[in-house]
Order: sequence, then structure tokens, then C-alpha cells
Amino acid sequence: MCGITGWIDWRKDLTQHASVLVDMTETMALRGPDASGTWLSRHCALGHRRLSVMDPANGAQPMTRTKGDTFYTIVYNGELYNAIELRKELEQRGYSFSTNCDTEVLLLSYVEWGRSCLDRFNGIFAFAIWNSEEQSLFLARDRLGVKPLFYAERNGLFAFGSEPKAILAHPDFPAEIGREGLAELFVIGPARTPGHGVYKHLAELKPGHFMIVDRSGVSIRTYWKLESKPHEEDVEQTASRIRELLLDTVERQLISDVPVCTLLSGGLDSSALTAIAVQYYNRTGQGIVPTYSVDYVDNDKHFKANVFQPNSDAPWIQRMVDVLGTEQHHIRFDTPELVDSLLDAMRARDLPGMADVDGSLYLFCREIKKGATVALSGEAADEIFGGYPWFHREESLNANTFPWSLSAGIRIDLLSKDTADWLRPREYLDERYRQALDEVPHLNGEAGIVRRMREMSYLNITRFMPTLLDRKDRMSMAVGLEVRVPYCDHRLVEYVWNVPWEIKTAGDREKGILRKALKGILPEDVLTRKKSPYPKTHNPNYLAATRAWVQSILDDPSSPVLQFLDTEHLRKLAAPESATMDLPWFGQLMSGPQLFAYIGQMDAWLREYNVSIR
Repeated sequence: MCGITGWIDWRKDLTQHASVLVDMTETMALRGPDASGTWLSRHCALGHRRLSVMDPANGAQPMTRTKGDTFYTIVYNGELYNAIELRKELEQRGYSFSTNCDTEVLLLSYVEWGRSCLDRFNGIFAFAIWNSEEQSLFLARDRLGVKPLFYAERNGLFAFGSEPKAILAHPDFPAEIGREGLAELFVIGPARTPGHGVYKHLAELKPGHFMIVDRSGVSIRTYWKLESKPHEEDVEQTASRIRELLLDTVERQLISDVPVCTLLSGGLDSSALTAIAVQYYNRTGQGIVPTYSVDYVDNDKHFKANVFQPNSDAPWIQRMVDVLGTEQHHIRFDTPELVDSLLDAMRARDLPGMADVDGSLYLFCREIKKGATVALSGEAADEIFGGYPWFHREESLNANTFPWSLSAGIRIDLLSKDTADWLRPREYLDERYRQALDEVPHLNGEAGIVRRMREMSYLNITRFMPTLLDRKDRMSMAVGLEVRVPYCDHRLVEYVWNVPWEIKTAGDREKGILRKALKGILPEDVLTRKKSPYPKTHNPNYLAATRAWVQSILDDPSSPVLQFLDTEHLRKLAAPESATMDLPWFGQLMSGPQLFAYIGQMDAWLREYNVSIR
């Protein structure tokens, strides 16, 4: 895993601008702490920061290979899980390799097959390849968008980077934000509209897309998307196929030249990955699997069970550790650490984000990095298999909006009248929701609940899941940790996408078909455990700290975030005697402490990034 960046300018000799490329590249030193490299030609500049996972000694980038008189230079962030098969096929076609890393496999795959190489890849990736003969740059992103890729165009100049900070380091791309960007932050969040970069002039290459930059301009095309097809298999066959796909993808993703661990919450998704990893390690004689879990100091004292978080993780984690015999590491954080992490999380995202949900993951990954370089995580299973409560609750299914936006009014009500008149927040939210529904690939004749569940799955996979993948990438890579997400294997996603809802909920349970597929892999009580979301702090000290942060912002007339807010309304919410908002898990980013933390992040971001409003 790495950080990539670069730019193209047809009007200048970029070999005279090496210092700009170095500046852009060094913004991602945390993503790639092991090595740095740059490459310059007259009109194309490429930069790379490396986190060494495969073939640490020989996989330096930018990497160049030639065919005839044409040279191809790549910068690449990601992992190919079928690199071994691709390498064998390329060798049969006459190619030779000087490294054991997947970077060379990917590059020579492009040399051999051109843009159709994307159809052959199983992995997570974002990369750019310069073709000297065509004078063109080919950029692509993996099917589900696990790895990020931002780009910007302005005045004939094209720049790209794994994170916005790399592009913002170029002098021609100052940090500016307009109406749509602010609407994304105040209205759409925590999700983000696909392709939207929030900053002006900046966009994100959508998952499953590639782009070509040459003298004629920039062209973007789709190479993969969800396709709806009739599902012909029964429950037993479906469970068997899911089990087969999951076993294969987890075992592929355990391959690494550096230490690997799993993140273990004691829930269905992470427990399954850990159990499969243990079976694989036992079969291949690789020793004990390290596992890591996260919690907060005194959370046991303050935890209160509710319908969305029915029980704490700790007993279930211990249950799995006892069954599997893993090398367990319990990580705990106290409130002061969590508050401090809010700024680190904002800097990792280059934007305000998911408040303490981001910050705690940042701290968690920082501790894991002390013992491992690669981790497996259970992200995406709930979106793909329909595990969230909003898949199963009438108010969410019948709401004419994104299910995670049911509490959006809390943030909207915080906007000043002038800001609300400018952003038109409810119109913006409705427009983005209609846009998403228009994309859903329905089967002919789909109606009623069948049609609605297809829509809910699409909204989750294309809107909410990228939010969590963004979070996982930024927080982990900010400490030089690679996190792999087996449930995002495109073969698994393609298959489960077309599984009918009545089969997905086999046994009248959320994710029932996944539970059935995992029989014999997990203990029965873990198989039937009710979903519990990523743990958050219940300590009242966190509320007090974030409330104090907002009060300090309100007392400082120079606070830049105040220009957008109804300060009197916010002052009432932040008053010590004000009752906190007790919302379900999908509304927690808009509840008291999370809302206060978000405002604090927003104010700090506007200051630190010197953001101009245009």
C-alpha cells in the first residue's frame, strides 16, 4: 500500500519543477513510510510513497518497463490478489520479471492487454501509467473503490493523488470550496456523493472507472458496475457458493511478506474472517493469528444496552479467542486521547469526517501498526448482505431519502438563514437521493418490497459503503497500516447483489444466508449473535470535552465555521443544561458529542487548510 501523485502540463517542461513534485509526494509520507520516489519527463511528473508489503527489496516505484521503443512508467497503490496467476500467464506470453511484487505484474498486464487488463484483476488498486509513445496517462480505480484516487483540472493542468492533500500541495490548486462542497459537508454527510471531491476543481475517480489524459483532453469510462440478473440457485446452493467465495478471497488476502493480523469484534463478520484465517494458518503451518480489538476506558461502567447496540463486544471477543486460540491484543483508549485524535483524523481525511468514529479507528490502527503491517477487517458485509437495522425497519424503508439521512434535519437546522438560502440543503439532499435511485439497475417486473430492497442494497453499496471504506483507508494509511477488506471481493459482491431478499434473510434473520454459509466455521452462539455496531465511547467526559470545544469556538469571533451557523441555536445546544440528543446509531454523527466534535473538526479544517469560500 502506498500513496501516489503526479500531474500533467502540456505547456511547461516539468523537469524544471522537481521541487513541486517532491512537495506533493511528501504530503503522503505517512501512507508510505518505507520509501519515496519521483519520476519526471517533459510533460508528466509522477511521485510515490511506499509501504512495503510484497518484495520489499525490489518493488521501488515509480517503476518503468519497456516494450520496443515505448516505455511505460507506473505509480500504484494497492494489492493484486491474483498476481501469481497473472504472472504465470504473462510468462507464458514471453514476459520476464525482475521482482516478485505485484506492481510489475500490473504494469506488464497493462503493456500486454491495455485497458482490458482491468477485467482480469482481482484486488484493490488505484494507479497511473504513462505511455511514452502515446503521450498519455492511464488511471484506474478498483471496482468497489477500496483505494482512493482524486484528480483536479484547472487552466489546462491535470493533477492526481491518493488524497486531496497531494493535489493541494501544487501551487495551482489552492484549497477552495463552493456551494456544492459545503452542501456535501453539512447535508450529505457522513456519506459523500460518488465522484465528488468536496474541494473546488477537485473530483474523485468513481469506483469501477478508468480515465485517459492526453493532448486531446480527459476522458472517463466505466469498466465495471453492478448488473442485475435472475438468481437461479436455492438457499443451500447459495450458501455453499458464498462459503466457497469467502474462503477463497480470505486465503488470497492472507498472502504477505510482512506480519498479518485480523480485527476482531466478536461479531459475525470479523469472527468469520478470523476463523478462516486460523484454519488457513493451521493448514499451512504459519503459527498463531494475532487479533486486535478496541474499547474505551470505563465503557463498561457507562454502557447502556439498546435496540441498536444490544450488548458489548468484550465477552464475545473472549469467546472467539478461547475457541480459536489467537494471540489477542486488547486496545483501550481514554477520553483525552479520543479528543486529541479528532484533529489527526481530520488531517488524515483532509476534511471533517465521522468524528470519534474516525478518531478511535485512527488510534486503533496506530496501536496495531506496532505489531503488524497488514490487517483484515470485516467492512462491507452489512452493506452487501443487508445487515443494518435500516434494512429491516419500516420508517427507513418508507422514508423518501437515504436511510442514514433521517436525522439530517439536526445539522440543517444549525445553518444560518443566509447559508441555508445559499445551499438549499433539503433540495440538495432530495436531488442526490433521486440521482441515486435513477442509477439502480432493476430487473424487468420488479415491484413492491423486491424493488425496494434492490434500491436499499444499491444505496448502501454505492453511497454508504464508500464512506466506511474512505474512513478505513485514511485512518489506517495515516499510520502506515494496510487494511484489507475481503467482503469487498468483487466476485462476492456481484454474486450476493443478485441473491433475492428472502434468501438473504434465510431463517428470518438479518444476513441469514451469510450465517448459513458460516455454519461449522463459527460457534452457534456467535452465528446467532445480533449485530452490534463499531463501539463508541459512552463516557460523559467525552460529551463534556466536545461541548467545551464548541463553546470556545462560539466565544471566538474569528472562528471561521461561525459564518455558516445559527450561533444562537448552537449556543443553546451546547449549554451545560441542554439535554443531549439520544439517537439510534445511524444518527449518532448528529447527536450531542458527535455533532460538537464535527463542528470542532470543521472549524479546525477551515483554519488549518486556509479554505477559501467561492
